Amino acid sequence: MARVTLRQLLDDAAEHGYGIPAFNVSTMEQVIAVMEAARACDAPAIVQASRRARRYAGDIMLARMIDAAVETYPDIPLCVHQDHGNDEETCASALQAGFTSVMMDGSLREDGRTPADYAYNVAVTRRVVDLAHRAGASVEGELGLVGSLEGLENEAEDGHGAEDALSPEQVLTDPDEAVRFVRETKVDALAIAVGTSHGAYKFSRKPDGAILAMQVIKEINRRMPAMHLVMHASSSVPRELQDLINRHGGEMPQTWGVPVEEIQLGIRYGVRKVNIDTDCRMAMTGEIRRVLAQSPGELDPRRYLGPARAAMARLCRDRYEAFGAAGRASRIKVVPMGEMAKAYEAGAFEPRFA
Repeated sequence: MARVTLRQLLDDAAEHGYGIPAFNVSTMEQVIAVMEAARACDAPAIVQASRRARRYAGDIMLARMIDAAVETYPDIPLCVHQDHGNDEETCASALQAGFTSVMMDGSLREDGRTPADYAYNVAVTRRVVDLAHRAGASVEGELGLVGSLEGLENEAEDGHGAEDALSPEQVLTDPDEAVRFVRETKVDALAIAVGTSHGAYKFSRKPDGAILAMQVIKEINRRMPAMHLVMHASSSVPRELQDLINRHGGEMPQTWGVPVEEIQLGIRYGVRKVNIDTDCRMAMTGEIRRVLAQSPGELDPRRYLGPARAAMARLCRDRYEAFGAAGRASRIKVVPMGEMAKAYEAGAFEPRFA
């Protein structure tokens, strides 16, 4: 197969009632882990890169790694997605680098910290939609501020962390506003804020209805049953990975992530893309710490990066299977981006509402 747009994957996910994990990558090991897992269970793949990841690896290196992934795993439809684009230039450069989908996070200003007003978000997102759709690429927008209702601190550089000290009403996505936003921007997917936060330290206790507002997903899905919803910051932060890291010299305080069963509930109500980064970092870090603790004289990176890659692949496969994406890759017919551009121009993907 080949690179595929996010819209094509999420349309299939909606038709068949499953979700697709989207894994952040910046290294060869991470790309291979995602693709090995996808091949092992015949799942479509979404790899995404933040602005920080693009700076770390460089667009040329990332593009060549994706080219290699497409060639090495020809049976896996692969979407390459810009995560948390902060302005039109970031999204345009991603498209030039071969990304098939971009996120325009207009919930924040260009600095990635200052909350933006609704009018700004609509205007900048609509401009990115017009640009991307002309190229046949997909666009994810965001409404509300992804962040914990407990007010935990998060990274700001990748468009995270502006939610500190805000009220629940300011953080959570308003369902009425979500309908307006989709009508006015024509985004392909909508990231909504339900109380999850980026980073490893999401919640100080297992989340319940007071700090994980799943009712927001249900209400938006009721009003826009055909809209592809996105849950950001949805790592589950498994206890066994925390323990593995700490047994071998780590210092992770006890924390809770988003339970898999809550994500599965979201999938039943229209969530089609689920962003996962921290879990992958933990899987790799735990194995690297274990190998180096058990073999302190080890100098060959392959001896610890190989097990780390395998550990991340196991985690990715678990998420593919838990979200129902396993077995779908071979059933997806890839549509060239040129044809997607014509379909967008003809209005084939206009938003539909209840």
